[in-house]
Amino acid sequence: MLRLGCIAIDAAAALEFGALLANEGVATALVSDLQPGTIPRAEAVLALLPEEAGVAEALAACEALLAAGAARILLLTGARFDDPLTGPMGDALLRRLQAGFALAVPGFPSRGRSTYLGHLFLGTALAGGEPSLPRRLAAWADAPVGLIPFAMVEKGTGRIRREMSRLAEAGRRYGLADAVTDAHLGALAEAAASQAFVIGGAGLGLSFPTALRSAGILAAAEPESWPEPRGSWAVIAASDARATLAQIGFARLHGPVLDLSSAAEVTEALDHATALLSEEHPLIISATPEFARDAAAGPALADLASELARRGVGRLLVAGEALFGPVLRQLGTTALRIGPEAAQATPWCVAGETGLQIAFKPDDVGGRDILLRAFLPI
Repeated sequence: MLRLGCIAIDAAAALEFGALLANEGVATALVSDLQPGTIPRAEAVLALLPEEAGVAEALAACEALLAAGAARILLLTGARFDDPLTGPMGDALLRRLQAGFALAVPGFPSRGRSTYLGHLFLGTALAGGEPSLPRRLAAWADAPVGLIPFAMVEKGTGRIRREMSRLAEAGRRYGLADAVTDAHLGALAEAAASQAFVIGGAGLGLSFPTALRSAGILAAAEPESWPEPRGSWAVIAASDARATLAQIGFARLHGPVLDLSSAAEVTEALDHATALLSEEHPLIISATPEFARDAAAGPALADLASELARRGVGRLLVAGEALFGPVLRQLGTTALRIGPEAAQATPWCVAGETGLQIAFKPDDVGGRDILLRAFLPI
């Protein structure tokens, strides 16, 4: 039964958060076109909003999640906490849920995203943009924002809750919390578990399941079987991100790579790609950086992904965030069952009823060997 409803602004954060929930034994699904009555059976459902979505779409997703039984709503933000829609969506969800206050937890220290005195650090560097996250959120939202600083978070859940109450009584609608270690995330998750509405990054997925179980929201963890992979393996990549280009370069040293520079080449490459498919080594199909920036790349490569699935590909890794939506639409599925991580922030998923195992790798995620290592036994 659905208990945790997540409204995701950012696809990479949704995948990272979903993988962490699945690691903790929470049956989790990601849905890219959430409609009332079509929510899959899961304890946690992540509603991924389309890029052009606004407040109305966030509220519609909230209504669908509540109707399906969600007891908690989380607005899931990207790693850099830099989407201005966080403010108006947060305001609207606060009003809909009749919540007087929302905790905001954007950090994930063990993955290089720490918040200290309201400032976000990526590694040791201060993130770009307005350096103060409370000021940043206040500029987006129509409500005052307070800070729950490191010194209070360090004292644990009880102190955090008292500060949340103090901020709410002082008229603050949001409290942005520092997190310098993952232990801080644990204390913040316990404080957030009693709240109807929370804003957070993927890091909450580390401790939120335990906190929600302690609060009686989630059931006890149960081991979930994961289907054995069948069929051949393939990677379709379309990204000009430095990390993905380096990963393609590394894969080129160890197996076949098809480079495609236009939509016409994608169509012509299908039979050649089919002949190279293997159940022992992934075939890498890569758009050139110039083609990856072309609007025609997404639909063309999504068509290729769908056709390869029909020709026996059972495991498909999609690299490049611009491909996520087109590939899902072309596969004819809007729901993914999230499973074990192939690599950090890159979980394997089962696409609807097709049985296809698919992983989506965000542009800047992963070590240089991820396009190969992802296919190793988990």
